[in-house]
Amino acid sequence: MGTTQLETVPEPKYWHLKTVLSEALDQDFAVGEVLPNERELAARFGVARATLRQALEQLELEGRLQRRRGVGTTVAPPRVGVAVGSAQHSWPGEAVDGWEPVDAGEGLPSAAVLRLLVAGGVAGAGTAGGTGGGFAADQPVHTVRRTRVTQGQVVAAELLYVPAASVPGLTGIEAPAGPARARAVLRELQRLVLDGQDRSVELGSARADDAKELDRLPGAPVLLVTTRYFTAAGTAAVSVATYRADTCRLTFGDSGDVEITHEPRVAS
Repeated sequence: MGTTQLETVPEPKYWHLKTVLSEALDQDFAVGEVLPNERELAARFGVARATLRQALEQLELEGRLQRRRGVGTTVAPPRVGVAVGSAQHSWPGEAVDGWEPVDAGEGLPSAAVLRLLVAGGVAGAGTAGGTGGGFAADQPVHTVRRTRVTQGQVVAAELLYVPAASVPGLTGIEAPAGPARARAVLRELQRLVLDGQDRSVELGSARADDAKELDRLPGAPVLLVTTRYFTAAGTAAVSVATYRADTCRLTFGDSGDVEITHEPRVAS
């Protein structure tokens, strides 16, 4: 990568630098190769480190670079296509959905989760078949954590929120904790008749727990896919899946209409 002094350009300096760096990545670097440190890169291009960081962050967002703990900034491989549409509208936990159960717990929902569980529900429907508008803040919710692996790489982490009313047959004796408990919650959920689901996608930043699961740095760009599952009685479960934005290219099937939202991220 040769020394290049940036001339005055009508576009932002960091954006022009991003273009120059992108060309250099194509010509001078291989996938997985570690880039020089920020001080060296800033000196080579004659820019402030703040400008360099903006360009690097944009390239990371576009999937050209990866920041890895203990390694530095490396050239990213091509994005992996990950299907998130579902023509058959299946419950989470089906054998072919690509997710692996990690753990499960039980507690009261946060305000953000409560809003998702109530939204779109049937007013007054608080039956075992679903939560609907009758769901109350003091009703417990099972939280299932799963990871999605594609081509041997963890590309997503999911929190699946299942109201206890949706899985009345679940017992704590059968599987008190861990992956077995997660599978038990999913198995009970699949006993319900699924009427439909909706899905939204937004850009977000990785929280500490998700970042650790995905081998990312906290605050790294991620894609958030929120899915609500409905029965005749209302909302039976809500999934919030965090996908690596640097390595994932989300694809949608016949039912995969995408809704872009700007609502606050759900907190666990």
